[in-house]
Amino acid sequence: MSAKRRVVVPLACAGFVGAFCLVLVLSHSHASARKPLTYSHLSKIQKRIISSTLLSALGPRVHTKQPRFGGGDQDQGAGPDGAPFTPPKSFRSATGSQSSVGNYFPASQSECSSNFGSNVKVNVNCLNISDPDLQGRGQANNEESIAQDPNNTRHIVASDNNYIRGDGTCGAHYSLDGGKSWSDSTVPNGFTQGDPFGSPREYWQAGGDTSLAWDSRGNAYMSCQLFNRGTVASPNPDQSSAFVIFRSTQNDGASWNFPGRYTTVFNDTKGSGAVLEDKALMTVDNNARSPFRDRIYVTWTEFAADGSAYIYEVHSDDYGETFSDRTVVSKDSPVCTNTFGAATPNGGCNENQFSDPFVGPDGNLYVAYDNFNNQPSSTTDPDYHYQVLLSKSTDGGQTFSAPVKVSNYYDLPNCDTYQGDGADPGRSCVPEKGSSTVSVFRATNYPSGQVDPSNARRVTVAFGSYINKYSNERNGCVPTGSEDGNPTYTGVKTPGACNNKILLGVSNDGGSSFNNATGSHAFDPRFGTVVTDERGQIGTDQFWQWSAYTKRGQLAVDYYDRQYGHDETNGSSDFSLSGSQDLSNFAQVRVTSSSMPAPTQFEGPKGGQFYGDYIGLAALDKAHPIWSDTRSPDLFVCPGTATPTKPPALCGATEDNGQTANDEESFTATVDVPSSGHGH
Repeated sequence: MSAKRRVVVPLACAGFVGAFCLVLVLSHSHASARKPLTYSHLSKIQKRIISSTLLSALGPRVHTKQPRFGGGDQDQGAGPDGAPFTPPKSFRSATGSQSSVGNYFPASQSECSSNFGSNVKVNVNCLNISDPDLQGRGQANNEESIAQDPNNTRHIVASDNNYIRGDGTCGAHYSLDGGKSWSDSTVPNGFTQGDPFGSPREYWQAGGDTSLAWDSRGNAYMSCQLFNRGTVASPNPDQSSAFVIFRSTQNDGASWNFPGRYTTVFNDTKGSGAVLEDKALMTVDNNARSPFRDRIYVTWTEFAADGSAYIYEVHSDDYGETFSDRTVVSKDSPVCTNTFGAATPNGGCNENQFSDPFVGPDGNLYVAYDNFNNQPSSTTDPDYHYQVLLSKSTDGGQTFSAPVKVSNYYDLPNCDTYQGDGADPGRSCVPEKGSSTVSVFRATNYPSGQVDPSNARRVTVAFGSYINKYSNERNGCVPTGSEDGNPTYTGVKTPGACNNKILLGVSNDGGSSFNNATGSHAFDPRFGTVVTDERGQIGTDQFWQWSAYTKRGQLAVDYYDRQYGHDETNGSSDFSLSGSQDLSNFAQVRVTSSSMPAPTQFEGPKGGQFYGDYIGLAALDKAHPIWSDTRSPDLFVCPGTATPTKPPALCGATEDNGQTANDEESFTATVDVPSSGHGH
């Protein structure tokens, strides 16, 4: 391991929901720091793959429509830090008894559990009543992670983007009874030590993008991105930010160490950074026989002024107290064929995003990620597919082998092409079929990797693809190119034509190769193994998966699912779990007890624009999926009340698109992993 030190890099971070926390860096990079990196300086491919939060990080915008790529730097809304000012269209008195609004009225002391059958609410805090133009602020929980203690599977920790204090923060929750009941814990992230800032403390306005893991000795860890928003949201120019690790030391997630430890940190009071860091996730090697036992790994993407976007990694050998120098993960490979004219200081695989680190029982470290270097240069090329890559380290994250291809995949379609002008412009989403256009929350296909605990050479990567065995040219789903930098297709709004699927890449040689078809069909998602192939799923959408193995080597994959009821045509979603022993045939079980309407919080002109960006799964014994749930109502103070003559009253609301305003909450369930199903 290289000499330990706290990585000191400048950064700034801002965004309207904290979905992707971004870090502006001045040093510790190959990029020039002579001038700030702005939206107009980004290359077309960087604009395509970087999170929308970048736009608000680079300055305030007041326009409602984002321009086609090629100029401009507008945001998604006119509110502070990009949050849209889109209050509901109308209000009505809240109906029903107190028990029917369980997310607001506590059933017992300090609890608003509001379970739905076997679906258990994780965040037991009660709903805050937010002003109508700040829906979601002070309320939402989304983008969840979950992990089990390998020494005691009844001990489970969960985390999320938590907005209860009025801005995003790193929420934490714990269960001591295998997920039957939960308590909230508080991550002490109000400030961290200022060194090397030159002052005693750095205070943080917001945070998010959490991930969780346990070590082999009963300690839980949370990665959390902390940031200040700068003048995009307030008169305070500070845009400092940090990637921080918190440890719950032997009390099962009930509390966390203070202060957190930096993996990457920067003092940027003037917002002069020239590099952006994005999407950090963490894993811990909790294999007792591993040569790197209890080593902590963090990976992320760096967007540089030279047009590149490489994946980097740091690690800790002292339980998260200090971290190593960073190492390049996404090295050169023949599968990266188009560098888009960007610099290649670390090789031709220079455009990457959504890294997921995971460890095998032998201590080998793997990082799966989306790569865009096989994308055609011309936006008129109809075959606008990308690829999932995997990099491997056998020396504890000090060096990585050249990446290998897991599979090609097709991303979700450009949103406002199919959902109407102004529907989350510049982003992809999951359009429902027919005339309904309420499903406008941004979405993308990303990888989730695991190693079979019973076979260290069996590596699996689950990922989504809009073109697949059941969604392709034969049933009317044809790639047509791109718009706003996002893919376009025929058949997007046609029932039974386009539909997203969860696929699985399998390696039986320790990640050296993946058996996604052969010959001319190699790596083509049209011929790949489909995880979501039950009868009702064949013509419907499934998206945002996570994967996990049981101790006995059974693979589980959870995901949002639109096969039930009218989900596929009204924009609602359910949550499902697939399982397999042989990695070829899958069985499936519905997890949600009823369908969840499309989200309305963080409301834009066409609907709710933010539902998180990923979900989680733990499955050491039974499966413990976790998701963002929208079945509880959002409440407001009724207009015309809370006056000298009228006491405050509670109201529900109807949005501009006709939906009933709803809340976003973290939910989980305890489910037997289904046995291998039948082929189709």
